[in-house]
Amino acid sequence: MKSLKVKVKPNSKTEEVSQEGDSFVVKVKEPPKEGKANQAVIKLLAKHFGVSQNQVKILSGFKSKNKVIEIGQG
Repeated sequence: MKSLKVKVKPNSKTEEVSQEGDSFVVKVKEPPKEGKANQAVIKLLAKHFGVSQNQVKILSGFKSKNKVIEIGQG
């Protein structure tokens, strides 16, 4: 298990994960409504780290652009 600091950029034209120092920037196309951006972030991070989506958990920052996310090991 590892915890990551993630800054989310919703409503982006592209979907990508990039690293800035010790944190990550995740761009998703979904708007930050009804948890859609959060779901997109989970999906994208799971793909990026090669784990299943149920191994990616948002620990804090559900309604914030700055989140702490836990990645489980496959």
